[in-house]
Parts: sequence; structure tokens; C-alpha cells
Amino acid sequence: MKIEKTIPLLRIFDVDKAREFYIDWLGFQEDWVHQFEENTPYYIQISRGELTFHLTEHYGDCTPGGKVFIDCSDLESFFNELQTRPYKYYRPSIEEAFWGANIMSLTDPFGNRLLFNEYKKA
Repeated sequence: MKIEKTIPLLRIFDVDKAREFYIDWLGFQEDWVHQFEENTPYYIQISRGELTFHLTEHYGDCTPGGKVFIDCSDLESFFNELQTRPYKYYRPSIEEAFWGANIMSLTDPFGNRLLFNEYKKA
């Protein structure tokens, strides 16, 4: 077996609030949307570069409050990009982690945590 890609599922409760956070602020794009019919839960794929998430309103798909560890490079550029479009509910910072990395930890409106990790070069 060869793993091609891992796509975390993140539980959401309000698709508009999710779009405000992930698309409007973090700069993801909406790849596709699924809804069985009006007034049923949404299931959405979003991506930014090589990072893909499935956002689901479906009860039972997963629980809120998970954490996704995201290895990345050029974290400072991403941080600076976020500063150009402030999000009224969050003011992130870059911190130095004890494991030799710079990190930026974000929590979405549903309690899901995203930990952007950039290892320092030796």
C-alpha cells in the first residue's frame, strides 16, 4: 500500500462561519460542496496548496476539538498575509516551540485546532 494523501475531517456547525474563517481569513478555496437537499448538513472540501480539509456538519462524522499538526515552510509569510485581512475573533502569533520549531496555533469557531509548524534549519 502507498498512501497518496491524508485529508482530515473537521466538524463544523455553521457553514457560513466556517467559510468566514477558512476561506475569507485563512485563504483556502472551496473545491466542492455536497448537500443532499435544502436544510440538510453540508459537507465541503477546501484546500490551500497541498493542504486539504473536509468540513462536515454531519453528526457522527467526527467530533469537534481535534488538532491537526501541519508541517510547513515560510510560516512568517503566512502570518503576515493573515495580518492583511484581520479576523475580529483571532489575533495569532508565532511562537518558538521547545522542539526547535516556530509554530502558529489557531482554533476555528468550532473548537478544532490547527498547529502550523516550521522546523528551524540547523
